[in-house]
This record gives sequence, structure tokens and C-alpha cells, in this order.
Amino acid sequence: MSPHPLLPRLAFALLCLTAAPGRAAEPKPFPMPAAAAAPAAPAAAKPPAAVESTVVKIFSTIRYPDPYKPWTKQQPRETSGTGVIIEGKRILTNAHVVAYASQVQVQANLSGDKIPATVEAIAPGIDLAILKLEDESFFDNRAPLARATKLPAVKDAVLVYGFPTGGSNLSITKGIVSRIEFALYNFPTSGLRIQIDAAINPGNSGGPAVADDKMIGLAFSRLGGGDNIGYIIPCEEIDLFLKDAADGRYEGKPAMFDALQTFENPALRPFLKVDRSIQGMIVTQADTSDPAYPLQPWDIVTKIGDTPIDNEGMVKVGDIRVRFQYLIQKVARDGKLPLTLVRAGKEMKVELPVAPRRPMLIPDLEGSYPQYFIYGPLVFSTATQAFVGGLNNAAVALAASASPLSQRRSDRPAFEGEGLVVVASPFFPHKLVNNYSQVQSAVLDKVNGVKIKNLAHLVATLRDLKDEFVVFEFGGRRFETPVFRRAEMVAATEDILNDNGVRAQASPELLAIWNQKSAGGN
Repeated sequence: MSPHPLLPRLAFALLCLTAAPGRAAEPKPFPMPAAAAAPAAPAAAKPPAAVESTVVKIFSTIRYPDPYKPWTKQQPRETSGTGVIIEGKRILTNAHVVAYASQVQVQANLSGDKIPATVEAIAPGIDLAILKLEDESFFDNRAPLARATKLPAVKDAVLVYGFPTGGSNLSITKGIVSRIEFALYNFPTSGLRIQIDAAINPGNSGGPAVADDKMIGLAFSRLGGGDNIGYIIPCEEIDLFLKDAADGRYEGKPAMFDALQTFENPALRPFLKVDRSIQGMIVTQADTSDPAYPLQPWDIVTKIGDTPIDNEGMVKVGDIRVRFQYLIQKVARDGKLPLTLVRAGKEMKVELPVAPRRPMLIPDLEGSYPQYFIYGPLVFSTATQAFVGGLNNAAVALAASASPLSQRRSDRPAFEGEGLVVVASPFFPHKLVNNYSQVQSAVLDKVNGVKIKNLAHLVATLRDLKDEFVVFEFGGRRFETPVFRRAEMVAATEDILNDNGVRAQASPELLAIWNQKSAGGN
């Protein structure tokens, strides 16, 4: 199975903007008639040197995880993007430009020197990152770029600076603000997003969008298959990120995870016995069934804070109309969101608990590498969204086999510490697995009758076994139940590691558990 790229993925069809190797098409000059002299071109307005001096090119060497060979990483990739100098002798860029980077270098405009940098803070959800340079004398003659304090208006002119594919010099494109909306970035993070028609191409990621010599946002994507549709992260979202990361740790923005539907269909009002004066969004499924949870199915959420919500789930903010969830980041306090709702015809006020993340049985890697444990020819790992995402071609088979990877992909953990243990890879070649069918991507249910809670629990269970045989049972249907002699599995492991060039039997924390031998030994 081919490795699955693990950049945080946008919920809409966005094209990754990190520059990749390839040949860029050179623009063709427009031919002039032979008999007519070319008119003198108007002098192009030269952008202020102060803006040019704040834009930098970023070079990254990236090693993405390989969820199907969790003992190793994918091959290094050389990529490039753009960044901008901000206050505090720092550089702001997109998270996807430096995610999983083993080496980062920064080069100023019109400079031949590359300065080593480190990632100080990163937020894959909102696609932002902060870099610090090893040599801060770089900033002695380079001031930070000022940021706008309010959103631009639709039709405002904008310049986008960056180092896109097709050349090595700074590129500047011009356009206008086309749209401002509140949209999903990378699940579960949503935020304000500005659409512009200025050209944005691979390598522009992390470059500033400027109006009146002030940054109004940071370029981060373009719509795949669309012409002149690019997106920038506005300064409001940037400021929230910088404030959150000021203590050295980024927590994330609070969010609602309840399922909602619009209140537009005319049959809903008589069904819920409310008149047309009631507007809002209907709760179809509360995020948790806890009786103390303040939302219930068929609640009508009518206000967020003091702001009314319309029947499409939108609110008016200044001159724009956006999804009401935009106000969560403005009105939530101490993890509580004030809402007004109508339940069974009666208005009531509640405080909804909100958090940056929803606990997930199948979590995101969030910049980490997958854990693994090798036992004989079997490779076990923890199910992650990256692992499941790479099995798209097997989605039908997973559903047909009632695999927990399909049935429980959006579930919360049933108990604290629950994790799904999967067979990450095909069997390593060995006589012990002769005539057994492959169980790659199967979810481990039991070992010798013991229900497996998570990967650490599996390691401890195998470590403490004293039975002659070890029996692996998998969740769902259509998977075989392989049986092995326990002593043979333990004895074969070292040879299998050596034959396949695997340096360690397990991730460090799991290896420590394995080496804590039980009283009787293995």
C-alpha cells in the first residue's frame, strides 16, 4: 500500500501550496502587429521596500510519518514556502510549510544566505506556525510588517507577496477581496477566511497579503480546479493564534461539536409547535448523551451570546454575514458558551461547554509519529485518522466487514484511555505465518480472551502471557483468528527485525513497558 501523505487536510478540495519539483510554464509575450509600435507601458507602481524586506523564503526538509510502516518515516522531501517577519524577532508562516520538518532554513529577499530556523509554535488546525532564527542579527535591519486591525472590505485591492514555483525572486500579484466567510480549515478547526482573486500558486504559502502597506492576512491555499480563487488567513485569526501561543503552547480555539440543521423547511414549525417569530438552528444530535449536557435533540438555538441566529445558522457581523459559530471565539469564556434556546416551546438560557478538541477514539496525529510494537511477524499500531484516511479504497470492504475503523470512526472513547489497536502492515515474511491470510488493517479485539484496551495494554498483556499458545481475535467479520506458539513468536522477533532492517522492536515508551518483565518472565 502506498504511503498516505499526512498534512492536515482541508475539508474542501484545496490544493497544497508547498512548492514541489516540477516545470513551470513560462508566460508567452503577446505579439504586437508589425506595423504598429508598441505603446509605452505605464510605469508599474513599485511596492514599498519595507514590505519587500519583511518577506522571506523558507526551505524545509520534511519527513512525514508512514502509518503503514510505523517503525520508519517517509523519504525526505525538499519543499519551499514563504514567511513574513512579525514582532518579537519571529517569522510567521503556514503550518503545512514546516510540519514534520527535520530542517528549516530562512532566506531573505535578495540575499544568498540561508539561516537555520526552528519551529517555536505550530497550529495545523488553523495552518499557522512561528519560526525562530538561530542568528537573530538577521532582524537588525529588518523591521516587522505591520498588521491591519480590521477586516478589509469586499472589492478592496490586495497585493500578495511570495516565492511561488517558476522562479527564485520575490513575486507580487494583485487582486481584490472577493468574499469573507467563516469556514472549516482542518477538522475540527474553523475560522474566518478571505477569498481573493490574486494569483496564488505553489510556494506562495505563508506569504503576506497586503493593503495600504499593512498585512491583512497570510496566503494559505487555492481552490483546486478553480481560476483566480485563493484564500488568506485574516489578521484576526493570526492575532488569536499569536495570543494563544504566547506561553509557548498552542491550545486551539473553542468549538461546538453538536450536529445541527437549518430551520428552513415549513414542516418543522408545526412539528415543533412554534410560530414564525422563532428563528435559529435545530439540534439533531447532542455531542454527548450525558444527562447533564445542556443541549438535547430538537432544541432550537436562537441566540449566541446576545446575537440572534437566523434560520440558516447565520449572524450579521458588521458588513458581513457569517456562520454563527464565528462568534464562539468572541463570546466563550472559561470554556463556557452562553446560548439561548427554545425547548418544547419555552425559552431558556444555557452555558454550553466548549473546547478546542473533541476526544476521539481514532485521533489525529497532531504532528507526532505513530507508535508501534512488533511481535514476531506482526506489526501493531494505534488507529489514527491518518491511518484510516489512507484506506479510502478499502472503505467498502471495511464497512462490509463491520470493522471498528468504519463503525466507530467518529466516536468518542468509550472509557478513558481507549484506543483501537490495528495491524499496520502485512506480515513480515516468516514461516510462522504460512497459510494464514493477511490481516492488515484489522482491529485487534482480544488476546487469549483478554479484551485489549489500547496499544500499551496489548504490550503488557503479551509480556505477561505464560500460555503455550497466543490467539489473536479481531473485531468485525471475515478476519481469520491466527494462533501461534508463544515461545516461537518471541524467539523469532529479533531475527525478523534484523532481516527487515528494523532498528527497534517498539516505540521507546512501549519498549519500556515490554522490558518490565513479569515475575515469571517471558
